[in-house]
Amino acid sequence: MNKAICPGSFDPITNGHLDIINRSARVFDEVTVGVLINPEKKALFNVDERVNLIKRVVKNIPNVKVESFSGLLIDFMKEKKIKVIVKGLRAVSDFEYEFQMSLMNKKLNPDIETVFMMSSAMNSFLSSSSVKQVAMFGGCIRGLVPEEIIPDIVKKIDEVHKNY
Repeated sequence: MNKAICPGSFDPITNGHLDIINRSARVFDEVTVGVLINPEKKALFNVDERVNLIKRVVKNIPNVKVESFSGLLIDFMKEKKIKVIVKGLRAVSDFEYEFQMSLMNKKLNPDIETVFMMSSAMNSFLSSSSVKQVAMFGGCIRGLVPEEIIPDIVKKIDEVHKNY
């Protein structure tokens, strides 16, 4: 079986992420969306919330599953018998960072390959950080994230603002 992983923090998942996941699902037999638990990052959504949001938006893609992980990506991949990492690239700056990560992963496990997919033009400017910032200031995030999770993002932003 040809398996791949799309790793990331997905805080929250954007239409750009979803585009890469959908396209990966057409190339690979099985795609795992690997939601990274990074204790050094202050996330808007906790890991369980992120996993649940992603599960809701990929529920109609039969060969995609969603799991969280902590620690090294290559250790998670070894446990799940996955050999390919799929990363979306928006710009040259993404490539520099992802290229370095790819080389490090290859050093840690020479059997792992990284496949880069270019984002579609309409998503090339999109990031979770920009979505959160737009939402935080009351801007419209329609078209930036899957429609069904907009209420979740707005509600979470409202909760965060109440605590300040």
